[in-house]
Amino acid sequence: MPTIYVNYGTDLARMAGELLEGAHVADRLDAGMRAAIKPNLVVARPAAGGATTHPEIIEGIICYLRDHGIREIFIIEGSWVGDDTKRAFQTCGYAALADRYGVRLVDTKSSPSVRLEAHGMQLAVCRVALETDFLINVPVLKGHCQTQLTCCLKNLKGIIPDAEKRKYHTMGLHKPIAALNTLVHPALHVVDGICGDPTFEEGGNPVECGRMMLGFDPVALDSYGAALLGLDPGGIGYLKLARDHGVGVFADESTEIIELNAAHRPKTDIPRGSLVRRLAGSIREDSACSACYAALVCALNQTAWQGAPIHIGQGWRGKAVDGVGVGNCAAGCTRHAPGCPPTALGIVDFLGSI
Repeated sequence: MPTIYVNYGTDLARMAGELLEGAHVADRLDAGMRAAIKPNLVVARPAAGGATTHPEIIEGIICYLRDHGIREIFIIEGSWVGDDTKRAFQTCGYAALADRYGVRLVDTKSSPSVRLEAHGMQLAVCRVALETDFLINVPVLKGHCQTQLTCCLKNLKGIIPDAEKRKYHTMGLHKPIAALNTLVHPALHVVDGICGDPTFEEGGNPVECGRMMLGFDPVALDSYGAALLGLDPGGIGYLKLARDHGVGVFADESTEIIELNAAHRPKTDIPRGSLVRRLAGSIREDSACSACYAALVCALNQTAWQGAPIHIGQGWRGKAVDGVGVGNCAAGCTRHAPGCPPTALGIVDFLGSI
């Protein structure tokens, strides 16, 4: 049974350290290890836009590793074919981070690779990802225009050469992504769910969630994350294939969810991207937590809701309302979807039943 650790807040470095501590990651570390951290820097855009991993999360991981005797630390990444990794390192704050902590930045676009076979395919993988002792995958939970979702499994596409990335697209993405994850096994995954764009991998429509997650099963994390975005995990091709290949299992009712700081979920800060502004007219928000509000935004993005505005937030707690509500705080509505916070997929199902 997989376990997923969830943390909430706004101090991202501290949140990352708390997750690592809560999951007892130190028990898996030895002082002489070489550690590599793989963020998502698909484009040279700051994390606030919803596309790239917040450098503060990486900072928290570096500090935790250093506190437990790890001295040789790399940050490895290769931006998508249309962008430059070195520019992304600079623009996204990673060059400054590397200078501050003395860690190496490795551009996998120019890193030596090796060919390996998996499920009938010859796949090139950068050696730096294979030769590290402790690989930490730090994806952004966000939507993708071709695969619906990008999170843990798809983030490993940044450890292959550019020519291989083009090849993956000709192969339809799903099969090679799943196969790649049978070759490379990160020691753990820390998911940046702070403000990912649920619509597009290059960002532009960030939705504030104030959430970060950690786990050791990438399939469980990706399926759990899909539900948070209002997506059916069973409808995502590479996710099903990875499960069938034995990479991991889907999150379900038996999955243990350990929440840290649940009582201190940040309140929503509504207008950030155009998606949130467009959907805000369908919401009656009053002191909603970011995680709950984000679930509703992601759900509305997946539906064609034409009904009355939906009530959400702590301001509705204990009030009788003739209307639709989301979350435990809106339990006084005549119809409401429970959860604290609910998943977007659960809200989608609820709205579809009305």
